[in-house]
Amino acid sequence: MSKRRLSKAQRESKEKFEALIPDAEMRQRLFDHLYSGERLLSEGSPFSELLQGAVNSMLSAEADHHIETEKAQDGGSSNKRNGYTQKQVMSELGSLEVKTPRDRASTFEPQLVGKRQRRLSSGIDEQIIALYAQGNSIEDVRRLVKKLYNVEISAGHISAITEQVWVDIESWRSRVLKEAYAVVYLDAVFFRVRGDGEGPRGKGSSFSSRASYTVYAIDFEGNRDILGIYVMESEGAMGWGRVLEDLQRRGVQEVFCFCIDGLKGLSHAIREVYPKSIVQRCIVHQVRHTTRFCADAHVKRVRADLRAIYTAVDLAAAEAALAVFKKNWDAHYPNISKSWEDQWDDLMAFLAFPQDLRRIIYTTNPVEAVHRILRKLIKGKAAWSSEAGLIKQLYLSLMHNTKSWQRKAHNWKKVQSVFVNYEDGYWSKYLPDG
Repeated sequence: MSKRRLSKAQRESKEKFEALIPDAEMRQRLFDHLYSGERLLSEGSPFSELLQGAVNSMLSAEADHHIETEKAQDGGSSNKRNGYTQKQVMSELGSLEVKTPRDRASTFEPQLVGKRQRRLSSGIDEQIIALYAQGNSIEDVRRLVKKLYNVEISAGHISAITEQVWVDIESWRSRVLKEAYAVVYLDAVFFRVRGDGEGPRGKGSSFSSRASYTVYAIDFEGNRDILGIYVMESEGAMGWGRVLEDLQRRGVQEVFCFCIDGLKGLSHAIREVYPKSIVQRCIVHQVRHTTRFCADAHVKRVRADLRAIYTAVDLAAAEAALAVFKKNWDAHYPNISKSWEDQWDDLMAFLAFPQDLRRIIYTTNPVEAVHRILRKLIKGKAAWSSEAGLIKQLYLSLMHNTKSWQRKAHNWKKVQSVFVNYEDGYWSKYLPDG
């Protein structure tokens, strides 16, 4: 039987393949593996052998170039090759047996794979950090890397890779901020951290709660940014006071409006550090908090009457709506109107502004959207082994989801007009030129 004749294109492809891989046996192994349907990076893949050969050839060429350069610069140089040092190097194609050339003068410094380098720079570190940022534990990352890349990496090695981000974290947490921000949202979310002490009945580790304080801001150009995350044992006005002092130390001299939930003492803590700022308590929190004990038969009507208060056209209309609410509901729920009256100035501060700015400051929902990113970490993790580990994973999660929280504030051009006229144009100095 005669052999099937190849087309011109097939012959050219075959010639190129043979020129690229002169070894006939290796060519056949590559061909068989490509058509086997197995993963390219599966165990026993000939691609890892190709990479290993390429790395060793390039290191050998580096050594030859180094010695030749020395001789050209110093005619009396007697330096020459002096064998090899073998080591295992991790790569996306698995473990490679790398042979680093030595020279007698010990002046050769390999560039492709350094003398103390144990990983071939191929993006695998970035993949490990990305997997960790998604809330996976170190052990989960180890299993995923094995499954995806057929690379065995120890838990200690993965931990060392993620530890490298601490330089970035410290730089981010201490970076200089802008002199002024238009809106700053303050809120905290809670996580569990494994403690050093004994658990119940002397078995296992104890667990304790940690509050992650989030500062989410909009500058006077409408750009959103997370100014910082601060982890403390609990949330309180004193803790927020320390956070605000840190913002001031990092350059924030003025804030037009702070948006907060109903945490006791927080308004006072803000005014201690930023006395000129407006404080707006979250309307959504207030409605939820004051109607939580309403009877099911009443709750819809109670909320409708409360809505008439905070959707009023101005403060006078809101006060009139509150009077109607008291007449309708004080006999059933006297504490609701009292709660609104006690916090009236901070709840109704947003009514002094047009609708475009009202929509931005009446609620802390924007920072809670940031917290939804962080809460995804909780679903796959009962607790963190340390506070440092928690901070590291929170930071990485935020940095890998910047599209979710860095977008421009809606209709910001209209909002900027408020700063031009408010308080005789005091805040207009922070607006961008043009």
